[in-house]
Amino acid sequence: MNGVGAGVWPYLFIVLAGFAATDLWRILGVFLSARIDEDSEVLLWVRAVATALVAGLVARLVIYPVGDLASTALTVRLAAAAIGIATFFIVRRNMLAGILAGEAALLAAVWLVPG
Repeated sequence: MNGVGAGVWPYLFIVLAGFAATDLWRILGVFLSARIDEDSEVLLWVRAVATALVAGLVARLVIYPVGDLASTALTVRLAAAAIGIATFFIVRRNMLAGILAGEAALLAAVWLVPG
């Protein structure tokens, strides 16, 4: 049989293989998560490692940027990060507020400060 008359079977195989590789594990995770204690030592460690990884990536982007961000002065990037962090704590650890404030500060500095 050649590929022209294959019909729907290749597409069905792709959908089933994709489901088995990703969604199956997500569904299993939903059912197994009911047994997980959020305050367990293992989950606290996982949360700490995940937070450290994100902090490291953000620090790398601020200190060693790539692309268009590299043309922005280091002081502007550090100030925008500081404004975002300060807003995060002022607004009772609201992640969205901190991110939006940091982005707004960076964009305002890029648009308003010549150079």
